[in-house]
Amino acid sequence: MIVEVNSEKKTLNIQQEITFFNQSEDTLTSIVLNDWNHAYSSKTTALAKRFSDEFYRGFHLAKEEERGNTSFLTIIDPAKLFLSWERPKENSDFISVQLRDKLAPYQKITLHLTYTVKIASDKFTKYGYNDKGTMNLKYWYLAPARYENHAFIQYNNNNLDDIANAVSNFDIELKVPQNLQVTSDLNSENATQSGAFSIYKLSGKNRIDFSLFIESKTSFYSFKNNDVAVVINLKDNKINEVQKAIVIERVVGFVNDLIGKYPHEKITVSQTDYERNPFYGLNQLPSFISPFTDEFVYEIKFLKTYLNNYLKNSLRLDPRKDNWIYDGIQVYAMMKYIDENHPDSKMLGSLSTFLLLKSYNLANINFNEQYSYFYMLMARKNLDQPIGDPKNTLIKFNEQIASKYRSGLSFRYLDNYLENNSVSNSIRQFYVQNKEKQVSRNDFETILKSNTSKDIDWFFNTIIDSRDIIDYKFSTVSKTKDSITFSLKNKTGVSVPMPVYGIKKGQVVFKKWLDTETMDSIYTLERKDADKIVLNYKNEVPEYNLRNNWKSLKSFYPNNRPIKFNFMKDLEDPYYNQILYVPTLTYNLYDGLSPGLRLHNKTLLDKPFTFELNPAYSTNAKTFSGSASFAVNQNNRNSTLYNIRYALSGSYFHYAADATYLKINPSVILRIREENFRDNRKQMILFRQVLVNREKSNLIIDNSTENYSVFNAKYFNTRTEVTNHFNFMTDIQVAGKFGKVSAEIGYRKLFEDNRQVNLRLYAGSFIYNNTNSDFFSFALDRPTDYLFDYGYYGRSESTGLYSQQYILADGGFKSKLSTPYANQWITTLNGSFNIWSWIEVYGDVGFLKNKNQSEKFVYDSGIRLNLVTNYFELYFPVYSNNGWEIAQKNYNEKIRFVITLEPKTLLNLFTRKWF
Repeated sequence: MIVEVNSEKKTLNIQQEITFFNQSEDTLTSIVLNDWNHAYSSKTTALAKRFSDEFYRGFHLAKEEERGNTSFLTIIDPAKLFLSWERPKENSDFISVQLRDKLAPYQKITLHLTYTVKIASDKFTKYGYNDKGTMNLKYWYLAPARYENHAFIQYNNNNLDDIANAVSNFDIELKVPQNLQVTSDLNSENATQSGAFSIYKLSGKNRIDFSLFIESKTSFYSFKNNDVAVVINLKDNKINEVQKAIVIERVVGFVNDLIGKYPHEKITVSQTDYERNPFYGLNQLPSFISPFTDEFVYEIKFLKTYLNNYLKNSLRLDPRKDNWIYDGIQVYAMMKYIDENHPDSKMLGSLSTFLLLKSYNLANINFNEQYSYFYMLMARKNLDQPIGDPKNTLIKFNEQIASKYRSGLSFRYLDNYLENNSVSNSIRQFYVQNKEKQVSRNDFETILKSNTSKDIDWFFNTIIDSRDIIDYKFSTVSKTKDSITFSLKNKTGVSVPMPVYGIKKGQVVFKKWLDTETMDSIYTLERKDADKIVLNYKNEVPEYNLRNNWKSLKSFYPNNRPIKFNFMKDLEDPYYNQILYVPTLTYNLYDGLSPGLRLHNKTLLDKPFTFELNPAYSTNAKTFSGSASFAVNQNNRNSTLYNIRYALSGSYFHYAADATYLKINPSVILRIREENFRDNRKQMILFRQVLVNREKSNLIIDNSTENYSVFNAKYFNTRTEVTNHFNFMTDIQVAGKFGKVSAEIGYRKLFEDNRQVNLRLYAGSFIYNNTNSDFFSFALDRPTDYLFDYGYYGRSESTGLYSQQYILADGGFKSKLSTPYANQWITTLNGSFNIWSWIEVYGDVGFLKNKNQSEKFVYDSGIRLNLVTNYFELYFPVYSNNGWEIAQKNYNEKIRFVITLEPKTLLNLFTRKWF
């Protein structure tokens, strides 16, 4: 390639020559070229859809000049004739070049290309240009796609760093303005000057891809040893050059010994590479907390990034389909590195030495044990996926964390079971084979099986290709002074090897692997003075539940776990029943500030049974209030009905200054998801019986003193992403004096011109209504909330600031009209349209019908400040049935607001993109 960089226009003018060697047995009529830069060209590409799925708005709202594309492409064959090419409408990330003559096996053809590449801003993926004039170039040129199984692999750019290029040799002449400097992991010659340009000559052999950085002043420095030159610009956390050199030498040597020598002369390790794939945990800590030394942090960052780039640049696997091998080798190597160089390090580093944290399991687990907990986080939520699935099918948390860690744990598990470093030896053999040819999972599997006499089909069928969970427990245990006899119960029916340990005073006195074919046997082992027998003591097996894995062998020692109290949150500790306590502070107008203490058993991992008790003290009423809940979760692993939750909850607060309510709510929730876990469509069915006991209030007119019970069934169907939102809800309520049904349809669309429309249709009707007040009626603008579901701060207020709190329910109107309720039926349509950023115009229209009255047409309109949808919004009425409200007195009392202070609700803003 001859590439001329225009730093002002952020473009590359490219003249390219591709010599394509058909190394297959097939005769080709076309050649596919990857063009991942074109993924930035519009708001409808696969990359744009990925951003939308993960709730990233930046790409959709970006200016046109911030996008990238490939344009003015011409392709000429050896006869100097133009070749036709096409870019499929459904996939803009590659082009198909039609050959004039068929290309026979083991024949070559040379194509001449000219085209212009517009580089995108780096704010989308960290690849591209930034405001400082730097360019971090990745996937910017046209490259032949990998050919395998009689076809070119055609992958979209999903921002996953898994482009499937053919192995190539590169020769590049790069022309950049003289004020810029170039860094690359290709071999390079000293720059020469030509007019206003510096010319860099770059070359490399047997490459899948390469990195290219263009800066006004290079931020990279180079460390070279006998094996490879490491070109690096990782943030150094205040460590000196000698410390950096020691770390780099140690890591490079370790990787060479474990896997093999890096096949190229140079490798880049950039801060961008690390930020795209950070070590989760280290990167979440605020800067003022430093539980690890600067050298250790630098070492972990370099180790992870070096391994990632080392494997991506040297393995000739399909990086999407066989991603688990990349991840497995990387995390397996990281764990072995910690074992060898930092065996005593803890997950929380020096924080584990703090006396206040000594009782926390989180502070006591070893550094390498955290991988299992990150995987288990998703398994317990029933969101884990087979690690052998293609990378683009994984939800974000699995792709970046859980599945990656599970892959490394699986390699470690197999290595512990096979012993004799069988996995490490297989990795080295596979790496050697990989240098000679294009490889696949089958090659790796064959090598692993050749290095052991044991049957390891279970490893690929169960550990890699399924999401089956593993859970063993002791069925029977008997002991004598010299021996232990026991049998096991396989709770999930998944048979894999399992280690059993004998423990004496916290020390291992024996260990034995139990093979799958003998799992229904009765075992007798020498006791060796063990006082406890434990399955999977060192968590080598990625097991779903460790709480049922041990039995005490002491004469009168109970196997029940003692209770342990911890503040705030902790990791699950299999040897204790944990109760966590958290101070709480709630608020409503009648109770005032209510300090309390929340007692619960919700550790960082979900549990089958959870409870929560939250007694509080009402500072206004000088009485006690609070809430409680008990729930049982049933996860269905192989069903779209993936979760059933049985719950009983209750709450006791004031609904008026002189009156309290008690709500008891037994419920069953059925959660349904799509077979594709990345699909944001979720369905839920709720059945509940709401029992309410309300004290009589002397302050509320038309106060219903009746206690009541309502059966409620709801169905929710929701699909949400940045550019589209759709929800459908039906609601049935049956009580002694009334029965009602309602339905709601919501739709939100963000258009390509960044305009957004919101529509909501609501309809409800009473089946029967024998009540004598509007307490149970449909509300036009402010529901009475007789089921006590909504977070009102002043639920009984009809005037003043608290009455202006807006919750989107029932009719959804914002203006307070003369007929605020409907005791027969109601139909409304709510809409809004943005006129600039978060400023919108809204309008509501509808009909409502009361007994013995004709139906009434209602409407309102105004301005909505949609600062954070559903969390912080303001509504300014303009015109309605009341007339020009904006010109009426006391207008400030007509403004409505949405504000959410509940921490769990706010947290969803940040977690929704991960799950």
